[in-house]
Amino acid sequence: MAFAGILKDDDVAAALKECAAAESFNYKSFFAKVGLTAKTPDDIKKAFFIIDQDKSGFIEEDELKLFLQNFSAGARALSDAETKAFLKAGDADGDGMIGVDEFALLVKA
Repeated sequence: MAFAGILKDDDVAAALKECAAAESFNYKSFFAKVGLTAKTPDDIKKAFFIIDQDKSGFIEEDELKLFLQNFSAGARALSDAETKAFLKAGDADGDGMIGVDEFALLVKA
């Protein structure tokens, strides 16, 4: 698992189950359920760099769409509406991407 050593498998499974239905993803409850909100800034940065699949230093909209698949290969893709809401919540500077500092703020929101 990509998040081994950062998150517990049982927490990840429970969080994914909670948002398995279409249009049920809520980033605040997801981050809390996987245990990321209680992690150190270093662990949150490690999580960011796992989610940043293209290693650009930013999480772009296409990476957000596949956000849940970082936690489990079989997880669903986020809907367009969920993806746009997630991006809007995290993109503090309005550049259309979520940077590492924006991600940390989003996790702790």
